[in-house]
Amino acid sequence: MSIIDNVVGWYSANMNYSSITVLMTVESSFIPFPSEVVIPPAVYVASDPASPLCQTGVYPVDVMLIVLFGTLGAMLGAVINYALSAWLGRPLIYKFADSRLGRMCLLSSEKLQKAENYFNEHGNVSTFVGRLIPAIRQLISIPAGLSRMHFGKFLLYTFLGAFSWNCVLALLGYIAHGQMDLIQKYSHELSVAIVVILAVGLAYWGIKKFVLKKR
Repeated sequence: MSIIDNVVGWYSANMNYSSITVLMTVESSFIPFPSEVVIPPAVYVASDPASPLCQTGVYPVDVMLIVLFGTLGAMLGAVINYALSAWLGRPLIYKFADSRLGRMCLLSSEKLQKAENYFNEHGNVSTFVGRLIPAIRQLISIPAGLSRMHFGKFLLYTFLGAFSWNCVLALLGYIAHGQMDLIQKYSHELSVAIVVILAVGLAYWGIKKFVLKKR
């Protein structure tokens, strides 16, 4: 049994708002952990009146509490990455990524370089959009810290991205009724769809602004 299986077993027996926050903090840091096993099952369990997650007795309200606590955890994990990157600097971060411990965390200098290139190409908004991209989500806060991005903007974009992703996971948990195979199957497709919609919206906004400026 893997470490993740053990954690999932513990989480199933101790599912509450605190454990949601802790696991989403881990998921959002440099430690690899899938958010798909945190938010969707909690949304399904919250429909049970006997569950600790059923606080208000109003299902949509309890789901929103799950999303908010999950977003809080995601922001904490992102801040850890940001702070460590800003403090340690690029050489040490890349050295850690290629170390034995870094490899155990599924890191590598190639992955960090990919995240850094994405950040450099798209700017500060990448900390929002990057939260919706599976290969970038957990790492996008590292180049933000390395570049010492304005912390207030970092928190805002991270909140918006994490909240959006957790809403997607909550929707999956509601639709799939806690069936992990369906959740894992469609989480990637939904994240891609959201990124495409955002890209189209930003392109439309940019073109409209350019046309108005020309006029």
